[in-house]
Amino acid sequence: GGGGKKGGQKKKDAAKAAKDDAIKKQAVMTDVNAIVDSIDDEQDPFWQLLPHILNTEFNPADIQRVHGFIRFSAGEQGLTQDIVDDPMRPHEDIHAFMEGIAAAPFRDKGLYPFVKELEDNYDTIKEEFRVLSEQAGDRFQSVTSMNYKSGWKTLVLFFNGHKIDGFPYDLCPVTTSILDKVPVAGRIAGFNRQAPDSGIPLHSDGNNMWLTCQMGVDVPSDESAWIRVGEDKAHWSNGQAIVYDTTFEHETYNPNEEDDRVVLHVDFWNFEALTPTELRAMQRVYELREAFLQAEGLIEPGGKL
Repeated sequence: GGGGKKGGQKKKDAAKAAKDDAIKKQAVMTDVNAIVDSIDDEQDPFWQLLPHILNTEFNPADIQRVHGFIRFSAGEQGLTQDIVDDPMRPHEDIHAFMEGIAAAPFRDKGLYPFVKELEDNYDTIKEEFRVLSEQAGDRFQSVTSMNYKSGWKTLVLFFNGHKIDGFPYDLCPVTTSILDKVPVAGRIAGFNRQAPDSGIPLHSDGNNMWLTCQMGVDVPSDESAWIRVGEDKAHWSNGQAIVYDTTFEHETYNPNEEDDRVVLHVDFWNFEALTPTELRAMQRVYELREAFLQAEGLIEPGGKL
């Protein structure tokens, strides 16, 4: 008799669980329908749906600054006054913004452990660049919509934060293994080549959550090639890296008349200024944005955001 009672209770429990699940699903569908009904056709639906999606995947209390970024992107919130008042940070170019992130043209590279790992492996990385250049075909390309007219091209290793299908990563295993540990941002990681007697004109980029690391891989021996970020200037050296914030106006020049300037360029999420949860949430945002734009036919798979 005891077995029958237990069996009956199990059936009741299962039925209750099924009913509870059905109620939850109905509640979710009601919520989704309410959200869809509330969409303003005059606004980008992505930014209207995004907060609801993130709140199902993350604790809302842990991503308050991410929600601030969404409000800024949707045009519901402006920049903080410190950026607006800074003549070195053209605020009209900023398209992605999170509050509470300290700003300086050049950053302390010691805050980012992967930078030292790149420097420690300089000889190997330089050799891997040589092998790629000789055996991978001409993979240098322009990765910007700006018309640089400057002989500046990139052998791209990561694009939009992703590896590239079909790329011969077996030719650069050490470089790849280090970059695999870096939260590469939605721009590029790769080898930048600047032709002799040329430079990138003054400009700024628009995401204050991203930083750029560049390590000299094959720079002119006179170390004359330079970059100015804000009011500060630096020169590249082989095996030495710099980290800088591209929301500050910046420009480069390679005055050497014979030699290219090659650096390993890594755009990465400023993980020192973001909490781990904020970082995961922002990576999720860009993953969803890329999928949304592809679904809308606004970018090709692998296209720039």
